[in-house]
Amino acid sequence: MERVTKLASEKSVVIFSKSSCCMSHTIKTLFYDLGVYPAVHELDEIPGGCEIEQTLLRLGCNPSVPAVFIGGELVGGANKIMSLHLNRSLIPMLRQVGALWV
Repeated sequence: MERVTKLASEKSVVIFSKSSCCMSHTIKTLFYDLGVYPAVHELDEIPGGCEIEQTLLRLGCNPSVPAVFIGGELVGGANKIMSLHLNRSLIPMLRQVGALWV
């Protein structure tokens, strides 16, 4: 848990992902298209990725990836991020934590 908390607080937007996950790719692309460059941790490419994935599951991320943290707080997975984007709540949230300036 401590490692996830530490990694989640390293930037205003942090995404836990898997390089082979199409929904992770979609969420990363959404942030890049918005002009946000998150810290991305590919769980299938880093040491201890399986332990991080288990922690994300315990935190309520199901499926475990993508898991998006904004301002150090777990926001959710792909469905939650897309819902926030479609109801126009995502951009103000990103501005609030300094991830977007425009």
